[in-house]
Amino acid sequence: LANHLIDHLVDAEFDIACASSIEPGKGEGHAFGFVHNRLLNGVDLPVAPVFVNTFYPPNQPSPRRCYKLGQAISQAVASYPTNARVGVIASGGLSHFTVDEDLDRGVLRALQEKDAAALQSLPVRKLNGGSSEIRNWICAAGALEDLPLTWSDYQPGYRTPAGTGTGLGFAIWSAP
Repeated sequence: LANHLIDHLVDAEFDIACASSIEPGKGEGHAFGFVHNRLLNGVDLPVAPVFVNTFYPPNQPSPRRCYKLGQAISQAVASYPTNARVGVIASGGLSHFTVDEDLDRGVLRALQEKDAAALQSLPVRKLNGGSSEIRNWICAAGALEDLPLTWSDYQPGYRTPAGTGTGLGFAIWSAP
């Protein structure tokens, strides 16, 4: 599946880099570590991680590009020639290091309403620092646009009276 994804994404004109392993003793980053250690909780499932540069300028993808990447991933999975059950997990917070409840609730509303235009037109200036992880949510929305969002929750995680913290969002899309 990973090779199929790579081939499909290259054909769809995405610039892809790949690695077949992680150097022993090196981590895979907190986003994937959380999925493996907490969500999968030791269950041995094959995983094809897709890393998106949400954080480091100057080549962060635009919200529009993120949505299109998600769509391309969905098309690749749909065209996979083997009958496989494939799940999509996006990991990342909403706003942080200062909580922006309007931004967070707007993203979750757009996900619920399948408002691709709203997601693709989010202001890039709002997607900096930790809030850049919203790009992962946008990729997921593109990949899962044909599925209903069946559950979501939002908790503004304030750490200080000054508003520092993280917007904690959770969502599940389920096949009918």
